Amino acid sequence: MKKGKNKAEEDLDGLKIDYKKLYLSIRTIRLAKTSEQWLQEIKEEKIRADQWKKKFKDA
Repeated sequence: MKKGKNKAEEDLDGLKIDYKKLYLSIRTIRLAKTSEQWLQEIKEEKIRADQWKKKFKDA
């Protein structure tokens, strides 16, 4: 029974390491946007913020 538990713990540790690597890769990819992509994203966020401001102002 103990041998099986150790194997499960090793598998879990391996999955945790794989998850951390994948998470870091995703973060790196997100940060690798071009300046045009960042500007577009900022523009969209400003539009959304303005819509919320208008919505609350009208309420």
